[in-house]
Amino acid sequence: MTKAQKHLGIRLDGALHAKFQYVAQYEGRSMSRQILCLMAACVREFEREHGPITEQDLNHERG
Repeated sequence: MTKAQKHLGIRLDGALHAKFQYVAQYEGRSMSRQILCLMAACVREFEREHGPITEQDLNHERG
């Protein structure tokens, strides 16, 4: 993992895990890759509705 990469751990119940794994495999992705695709789609949708998230926005959230 590089310094630019971040780690996100999540807890989920067994049934959701199994179903999500099934969906990821159906899509030809690992569970991690499927989560990344969903996250990217979420950000695209947010930015389409609210405009681009700028570096200033990101720095404001950190401060």
